[in-house]
Amino acid sequence: MPTITNIDDLKRIYARRVPKMFYDYCESGSWTEQTFRENTSDFDKIRLRQRVAVDMSDRTIATQMIGQDVSMPVALAPVGLTGMQHADGEICAARAAEKAGVPFTLSTMSINSIEDVAGKTSKPFWFQLYTMKDEEYLRRLIDRAKAANCSALVITLDLQILGQRHKDLKNGLSAPPKLTLRTMANLATKWSWGIEMLSAKRRDFGNIVGHVKGVSDPSSLMAWTAEQFDPKLDWAKIEKLKEMWGGKVILKGILDADDAKMAAKVGADAIVVSNHGGRQLDGALSSIRMLRPILDAVGDQVEVHLDSGIRSGQDVLKAVAMGAKGTFIGRAYIYGLGAMGQKGVTAALEVIRKELDTSMALCGERNLKDLGRHNLLIPEDFEGRWQD
Repeated sequence: MPTITNIDDLKRIYARRVPKMFYDYCESGSWTEQTFRENTSDFDKIRLRQRVAVDMSDRTIATQMIGQDVSMPVALAPVGLTGMQHADGEICAARAAEKAGVPFTLSTMSINSIEDVAGKTSKPFWFQLYTMKDEEYLRRLIDRAKAANCSALVITLDLQILGQRHKDLKNGLSAPPKLTLRTMANLATKWSWGIEMLSAKRRDFGNIVGHVKGVSDPSSLMAWTAEQFDPKLDWAKIEKLKEMWGGKVILKGILDADDAKMAAKVGADAIVVSNHGGRQLDGALSSIRMLRPILDAVGDQVEVHLDSGIRSGQDVLKAVAMGAKGTFIGRAYIYGLGAMGQKGVTAALEVIRKELDTSMALCGERNLKDLGRHNLLIPEDFEGRWQD
């Protein structure tokens, strides 16, 4: 196993190993990709305050997210097509998260099904829900998540209409991949990925195929999916879904203070400040820029998490010091998964854990709960000065 010292080490291996269409699916945003880029570059504008001659022994980065004990304030975000990045990818990622003591979130658009993952793990995981027009399917999906003992429902709010991602369209993204001449030429250079995929339990969307009438092959699946995202999703429907679930609910995709207030009003247990990794509304502000205005709007009414742009333990530290109670990582663990499977996800989590712990110590803190804005140097106009 190569020496892994940062997330970029995993990304380089990932880029060599995984087919282009799935690499591009992960490593891209919508339209011009401005928001995708600024999700990471805006973290660089925040600096850390170094403190010295402080007792750095007996440190802890353990905390809680929605009342659940976690070894660090990091959850694995829901990522569609994870099982195309590596054979049985969702199972590999869930098992790595379980061993690391952090939550794993399974996407509706996963390759391995809810039941597949539950059968290969011993602790409850979170399930992410896309709201679909097919209410019967939606109800059955929620019932399946309950039966699998999922401990939280993560409802994604920012994908009522699919943002245009140029690379996915040009690559003809599908699961399994369509065998065009261009695709086959690329797959021929990714033989280790291909050999492993031959032994995979699934190569299509496990939460959909076999669970929706008339969906039995890739063409019927893609046609059904394209029509199913619900443009009529509103707060009344969110309340209905919350009631249907009956357990902990996290609302993901909040990027506006007024929406955060509404999320608190409907009784969400947590919200995730997120722009879908820059894959939906291009030109929107980065998640880290919007964190403080949202915190100012909701105070202690709802637990606030953040995703989009986190690539290091220092990014986690900055988000927590600014007030987030937890963070979600997507691309950072996908790089590890695509590079080395379950071991790669473990490596990604270990990199983030070490960076967070070491950076916290060098900021003069021993307990994650003591982090605050006093540990940061934030530009005066970081949140921006915008015309009303």
